[in-house]
Amino acid sequence: MILRPATAADARAIAAIYGHHVLHGYGTFEEVPPDEAEIAGRIAAVLDLALPYLVAEAEGAVIGFAYASPYRTRASYRYTIEDSVYIHPDHQGRGVGKALVARVIAECEALGFRQMVAVIGDSDNAGSIGLHRALGFQPCGVGRAFGHKHGRWVDIVWMQRALNGGDSSAPEGGGLDLGRA
Repeated sequence: MILRPATAADARAIAAIYGHHVLHGYGTFEEVPPDEAEIAGRIAAVLDLALPYLVAEAEGAVIGFAYASPYRTRASYRYTIEDSVYIHPDHQGRGVGKALVARVIAECEALGFRQMVAVIGDSDNAGSIGLHRALGFQPCGVGRAFGHKHGRWVDIVWMQRALNGGDSSAPEGGGLDLGRA
C-alpha cells in the first residue's frame, strides 16, 4: 500500500468509495452520493487551502482516502481542522484508515495547526471511534439524534486531538486564512 496526495484523476474512485458509505452507512449524513465532478470539486477545494487530501493505493487501485478541512469558517477557528476518512469496504479493518489519518495528522502538524476534530457519524461506529482513539483522539461529546438516515435517528460523536502542544501556548503562525467572520 502506498499513500499519496489525491489528484483530480482519483475523483471516480473516491466517489465510488464515498458513495458506498453514503448509501450503506451512517458515517456521513449525506443521503445522495455525489458524482465524480462534485468529488473533483471537493478535492480541489481542500487542496486550494493547502490542506492534505490523501489516497491509499494498493495494486494500482484507490482503496481509501482521508483529508483535513476547516472545522468552521470563523476566523477564531483557524487553528482547528477536521479530519475525514473513508475506506473501501473490502479493505476495512486492515490498517488503511489508521495509516491515512496518521499521515493527515503529521501533515497538519507540519502546517502549524493546534487541534484536530473528528465528527463521527453514529455512536455505534466502533471502527472509526477505535481508529481515532488509537491515534490519540479523546471523546469530547455526543450529539444525540442529530440526523435521521436509513429510517433511524443517528448520533454524532466528537473526538479531539491536540496538535503541536494544543492549548499549551499561543499559536505562532500557521492556521487557515478564514477572514474576519
